[in-house]
Amino acid sequence: MIRLSDLKLPLNHADEALPAAICERLGIPRDDLIDYAVWRRGWDARKKAHILLIYTIDMTLRDEDAVFARFADDRNVRPTPDTEYKFVARAPDPYVGPRPVVVGAGPCGLFVGLLLAQMGFRPIILDRGKVVRERTKDTWGLWRRSVLNPESNVQFGEGGAGTFSDGKLYSRIKDPRHLDRKVLTEFVKAGAPEEILTEAHPHIGTFRLVTMVESIRETIEGLGGEYRWQHRVTDLDIETDAGGARRVKGVVLQTGETIAADHVVLALGHSARDTFQMLHERGVFIEPKPFAIGVRIEHPQSWIDRARFGPNAGNEILGAADYAISHQARNGRAVYSFCMCPGGTVVAATSEEGRVATNGMSQYSRNERNANSGIVVAIDPERDYPGHPLAGIDLQRRLEEKAYVAGGSNYKAPAQKLGDFVAGRPSTELGEVVPSYRPGVTMTDLAEILPEFAVTAMREALVAFGRQIPGYDHPDAVMTGVETRTSSPIRITRGKDLQSLNTAGLYPAGEGAGYAGGILSAAVDGIKVAEAVGLSLAGGKQPMAVEVEDRF
Repeated sequence: MIRLSDLKLPLNHADEALPAAICERLGIPRDDLIDYAVWRRGWDARKKAHILLIYTIDMTLRDEDAVFARFADDRNVRPTPDTEYKFVARAPDPYVGPRPVVVGAGPCGLFVGLLLAQMGFRPIILDRGKVVRERTKDTWGLWRRSVLNPESNVQFGEGGAGTFSDGKLYSRIKDPRHLDRKVLTEFVKAGAPEEILTEAHPHIGTFRLVTMVESIRETIEGLGGEYRWQHRVTDLDIETDAGGARRVKGVVLQTGETIAADHVVLALGHSARDTFQMLHERGVFIEPKPFAIGVRIEHPQSWIDRARFGPNAGNEILGAADYAISHQARNGRAVYSFCMCPGGTVVAATSEEGRVATNGMSQYSRNERNANSGIVVAIDPERDYPGHPLAGIDLQRRLEEKAYVAGGSNYKAPAQKLGDFVAGRPSTELGEVVPSYRPGVTMTDLAEILPEFAVTAMREALVAFGRQIPGYDHPDAVMTGVETRTSSPIRITRGKDLQSLNTAGLYPAGEGAGYAGGILSAAVDGIKVAEAVGLSLAGGKQPMAVEVEDRF
């Protein structure tokens, strides 16, 4: 088969225009195109009145060798790669060996568990939270009644933080093995729409994620895996030999029970602060890493649609417009949009009492009134939280405590109009934009909560963003604080064998360990770690580590 990339057609082209364009691009008669399928579809909206769809097509031709010969120097005409996933290890049947333990049931833990189960290793998956539907009820308890359950919320429970998000399924992963395709294929099997396999920027939204993680759980259990809910890990059983080498021998639960295991995957998520503290105290190698802090900003989605798509705003193919913007401020700070949620809501995302943190969420339809995004400032350990591996957590907590007090000490969030924030004056009332955050907002001055360097950089950036997206700096846009959970503030450092640098048998994985930054990249990292565990259990060699990053 042949893969043809960068094929451009008008937004509202007729169905027959696609095969006709393929044949014209390759210089072949229509009869020579035996079959074709869309591999990826995106769009170019730089010219708003003439938006183009951009296709990558896989096809079967009557004489493929001749086409390859004519387009030998064209990088957009290449053989279709093999994207079928191939397992690296298999357990003997029946498997009676040691069962691996996976700590965390977010996107990373979900795919560690799924791959280990598919390989036959019958994993035990522990999560401090509840099954996804019970967790959803607890989360709504905070949003509707200001009642927080510290063990069952936006951060903790089945599906992880990604369950209450936009459900984006794209990243910056460059992986020759196409592990992202394995993730998308498993999601489709679990009930996701098939279009996620072809759209350049697929998403599935919160409600669909709920049913999908339930389906994958059933698959894992059907293959011999085991879930244990409300099982918080409070300690590790670590054995040290005469030479000082350390190896994990099990995990200790809050009940005092110890589960023996010499292969433990830490798929913790970025908010498992008490577990990070325990790991540090137990001597597991941890280092601080950069993350970002800021606020959530809201505009009416119709404003963003018009600014991005012009006369094509509302087109069904394009859907609700998104954006990705950045600015390098004069004080040396990078300011950028984070986790943009078209047609969504700003949600309460704290997991600790007496603190307020925000996040964004969308449903599959993306049809809520407002668009929202994090507007965040990049920070780093050497400059902003030096001296201790967990100092970034301390910074997060200080900002979240300030936000809690400024909001009224009742889980309402502090908010401010963009115009007031840029002008340096507190907000006392709302304007044209109605915030979506629940349990509600308190109008105030966000400059009293955020660090001065962040305020200075954001004020400059918001004006610059108005030049990038017309109307973005509208004075009535609403900013809600604080956004602190952009990524993990630590990295549980691992070697090329994907094990902890100083504790054998311990496999840090996913976003909480500092190796991913979104649903897709966390799931892909989970696959790689599951492969490493499976090869070890089967007595094979370890795969090489490939780092991934996903800021969105």
